[in-house]
Amino acid sequence: MSDTATRRRIRAQGPASDPEVMGFVLDMPIQEGASVRFEAAGDAPLARALFALDGVVRVEVSGATIWVKKNAESDWATLKPAIADAIRKLLDETDAPLGQDGREETTPDQALLEAVETLLNQQVNPAVAAHGGHISVEKVEGGAVYLRMSGGCQGCAASAATLREGVERMLRAALPQIDKIVDVTDHAAGDNPFYARDDGPSPILNRRVPEGVIGWEDGQIIVDPDYLAPKLGITPEALRAGLQRGDVVGVTETGEGKDSGKTRIVLRTTTRAWAAEIDASGAAREIPPPRVIEAAAGREKELANRVRAHLQGLADDEVPITYGALARALGLWAPGSIAKVTRALETTMREDAAADHAFIAARAVNRGRDKCPGKGYFDLARALSRGPRAGESESDSHARELRRLNKTMAK
Repeated sequence: MSDTATRRRIRAQGPASDPEVMGFVLDMPIQEGASVRFEAAGDAPLARALFALDGVVRVEVSGATIWVKKNAESDWATLKPAIADAIRKLLDETDAPLGQDGREETTPDQALLEAVETLLNQQVNPAVAAHGGHISVEKVEGGAVYLRMSGGCQGCAASAATLREGVERMLRAALPQIDKIVDVTDHAAGDNPFYARDDGPSPILNRRVPEGVIGWEDGQIIVDPDYLAPKLGITPEALRAGLQRGDVVGVTETGEGKDSGKTRIVLRTTTRAWAAEIDASGAAREIPPPRVIEAAAGREKELANRVRAHLQGLADDEVPITYGALARALGLWAPGSIAKVTRALETTMREDAAADHAFIAARAVNRGRDKCPGKGYFDLARALSRGPRAGESESDSHARELRRLNKTMAK
């Protein structure tokens, strides 16, 4: 049988979590080495053919699967056969259905969205996750960046100051092409983890922080590690290393309204937390650490469990899977979905390291021909003492982890 005939065999499957998404699976990759998402027709033949069908709003290709998202008004009973026919017809007409070697031309707004998403994921969210918060980029239009806060950040009285004085300043310094930053969060619907709107004054402990322990440097609060480390049950050296790796995370927030002039700092390890409040005069006292927002933490854990289950269920010929394909398989299409998946993968890595298991996350990789995970995978592997060995490349380290994983799963 010819390759063309093989490629024309199509079976449809839909993720259980999103009824508007359908996967059209071929028996071989639609275009070798290609993985791309289309939001509009553009120049790619496949995109032009599918967006010509009424009801198609998004198309993503990963390996042998074409994921199509429709609008709510369209019916799969009508649209599904039309999509399959369009794919078959296109594969008869061209050997490059994705065009440009399978690479989608990146617009300035798309490039900016990806850059903002990377900065938020690497520099902001590891800190705000300490109280169950998360900040994501909703969209980018004409250089305007639209951010949404969730979890502990949603409804927080200090969230405006956090965005204005922290996140916005960092983003503008790194990405001067940003025109404006817009907060699209519905704060009225969220919980306030720090300065509560209706819970009365801050809880007080009769424990003054000695002078000189807390100071300010370049607008940032600095805490003496020799004082702080014992409070967290670790050594000063472990504290410094944990802050660098992200094992110890901190959040600083500024009060508004009745809490105006106050600043709170909270630091957490995996087992302990410490918090202090600094008043307008500069005096500091220890306070009970605010609770972690369990709902947000629970959602993160739930996604990590779903990621693990999907990776464990992949057949040998479906491994490795790209981050984008993994997100789509879980029914995640919104901007920021890949960042959510990579955070869930990092959660599985910490769990596997604690249990001395092979990393199930090794089954997920970046787009590209090297079929290796992203930088975050290797950075975390090193932090967990499971990185490349002396003289070993990252690619070889990944291959070794996959062999260990495959051996374990074969038992």
